[in-house]
Amino acid sequence: MTTPLSSEQSSVQLFFLYDSHCPWSFVTTPLVNEIHKAFPQITLNLWHSALFSSYNGTEVLLKKQDIRDVEQLADMHFSTNYQQTLEQSRDSTLATNLMTWAQLKTPNLALPLLNALQKAHFVQGNSLKNQDDLAKIIAELKLSPPAKVFKSDKLSKDAQELVEEVFALQEIIATQAIPALLLAIDDELILLNHNFYLTQPEAIVEAVQLELNKHHLNANNT
Repeated sequence: MTTPLSSEQSSVQLFFLYDSHCPWSFVTTPLVNEIHKAFPQITLNLWHSALFSSYNGTEVLLKKQDIRDVEQLADMHFSTNYQQTLEQSRDSTLATNLMTWAQLKTPNLALPLLNALQKAHFVQGNSLKNQDDLAKIIAELKLSPPAKVFKSDKLSKDAQELVEEVFALQEIIATQAIPALLLAIDDELILLNHNFYLTQPEAIVEAVQLELNKHHLNANNT
């Protein structure tokens, strides 16, 4: 269901295509935080792409140069705990299942959950591969996910369906690159260039407001 802004005729949504284990997604999440804080009326869709999931039999490997590229672009440094895991295989299947469940069942907690998962992975070096890795986060957020979420060897039915939605949206925007930030105003999709704002996440708020202004919308006056 979309959230109306200043016009009953218009609806606005933000789509964040990401992977919980993707370092580029990690440095883009602060932009999502800023947009959500400034425009809580905009419907937030956190769509996990499962790029780092083993469900399709492939493995995405990260190199130290990849990490250095992200650090340079975002003007930040990854923790030693995380960098020590670069030689290990990574699998976001369990995180995909959990985030999909949260997006569908407890959307108000989906963004806090994503932030917590990324902190655990990229700051603490938590692989997020099994139920024990997630136990503390789930307890702190008082979540009650069903057993199907904890199947680390396969995507849940809901997660698989959402991944297919991601693929369909990627076809529309003609890129499979993640992360991707998309502002949807009615039937119009606007790709926000997140790279411009990685060092100043709060600056993306003005960019979103400019797009709303073009459509004579003000998210602060609903």
